[in-house]
Amino acid sequence: MGGAAGAARAAGTAVGRLTARVLAGGYGLDPAEQRVAVAFATSQAVRHDGRSGGYRNEVLSLRVGRAVGSCAVEPGELPPLEEYVGATVAELLAHPLAPVRIAALDAFLALARPHTPANGARNVAIPQGSSIERSRARAAAVVGLVPAAARRVLVVGVVNSLLECLRGRGTGYLPCDLKGGRTEWGEEIHQDAGAVLADCDAMLVSGMTLGNGSFELFAAHARRTATPLVMFAQTGSAVLPQLRDEGVTAVSAEPFPFFWLDGNPGTIHLYGGTR
Repeated sequence: MGGAAGAARAAGTAVGRLTARVLAGGYGLDPAEQRVAVAFATSQAVRHDGRSGGYRNEVLSLRVGRAVGSCAVEPGELPPLEEYVGATVAELLAHPLAPVRIAALDAFLALARPHTPANGARNVAIPQGSSIERSRARAAAVVGLVPAAARRVLVVGVVNSLLECLRGRGTGYLPCDLKGGRTEWGEEIHQDAGAVLADCDAMLVSGMTLGNGSFELFAAHARRTATPLVMFAQTGSAVLPQLRDEGVTAVSAEPFPFFWLDGNPGTIHLYGGTR
C-alpha cells in the first residue's frame, strides 16, 4: 500500500505529526489492531430551494468498530471499496491516496476520542427540516465560532449558507474555492487562497482541505500570525479537534450521517470558539 512513500509524504506536517502520535500508541489504541469492517462512498448532488446554483460531492467513509471516519474525494478518484475492507488502520495510514489516509485517521480518532463533553465537545442540535433549513441551522452554529471582532473572513470551501450568515451579521468575507466561479450574490470566488490570506483577519476553512493537502497552508499561517482558524468539518471531523495545538482555534465537527442526508434531527459538535 505504499507505506514508505505515504509516511515520507506526511512527515513534517501537522497531520503527519498527529499520525505519528497515533502510530506510537498515543491514543490508547493500537492502529495495527483496528480493522475496517465497512467501506462506503456517498455521492451527493445538491440544489437547495431558492438557490440559483448547486454543487456535487463524493465522500469516502470507513467504519472501524462503532466509529465512522470520512473524507471528501474527487468523483471517480477512488479504487474499488473492497480494497479497504479488512485492512488495518495502520495499513491505511500509509495508503498512497491522501483521502484514504484521512478517512482512516478520522475513523480511528472517532473511536479513540468520541465527540463527548469529556473530550471537549459541545453538542448542538440541528433541528429537522428541509435541506435549506438544516443548512442554515448548521451555518449559524459554525459562524458562531468565528470571532465577533473579525472584519473580513477568508472562507475556504464556499457554502452559501455560511456566506449568508456572515452577511447577516455584517462581517466581510473573501470566498475561495478551487472550482472558482461566483457566489449566490455574484461575488468572485478566488481560486488561490494563498494570494489573499494577508487580506483577512480570520479564516473559516472546510475540512475538505485535509484531503487535498491545502490544510497545511492555513495551519501554518495561523501559527505564524495568530490569525484565528475555524474549521467546519465533515471530512476529518475527529481529526481536526486533535489539531488545536497546530493552529486550529475552533472546530465544527459533523461526523456521518451528514445533515444533508435526510430531514431528521441531528447533532454537530463544537470545539473552542467564543460561545
